[in-house]
Amino acid sequence: MKVIEANIVAPDSNIAIVTSRFNNFIGKNLLNGAIDTLKRLGQVKEQNITTIWVPGAYELPLITRVLARSSKYHAIIALGVIIRGDTAHFKYIANSVSMSISNTSMYNEIPISFGVLTTKNIEQAMERAGSKAGNKGIEAALTALEMINILQAIKE
Repeated sequence: MKVIEANIVAPDSNIAIVTSRFNNFIGKNLLNGAIDTLKRLGQVKEQNITTIWVPGAYELPLITRVLARSSKYHAIIALGVIIRGDTAHFKYIANSVSMSISNTSMYNEIPISFGVLTTKNIEQAMERAGSKAGNKGIEAALTALEMINILQAIKE
């Protein structure tokens, strides 16, 4: 039986991080966690990390698609915050963003880590961006690193 598992060290990888500016006081924590993880744990060189800010979560799918099609990156990390409001807007944005990013990843065969928080309120988002519930930016970076190495192992 052959088992493929991978570690998170990927020093020569080029990684793009796309972050939503909307609710950026939370997005900055996600971004900082992701960058720190890539550099310290993944040993990714700073010059191999590209960060891109977009207006809101709705804009994440377009930029991730353009990045994926550029063939310049081994993985993409999508970060943002969608907080439930009083209207159905939350549901449509969250569904659209997650499905579009997933489709882009599958179609282009590139890992796109989904670090987009979908929460009931600001407090819950803050908990997931570096307090009680950890930092989902860190988790997204770890996922990207591991997926880079899994894909490489499959290709070998």
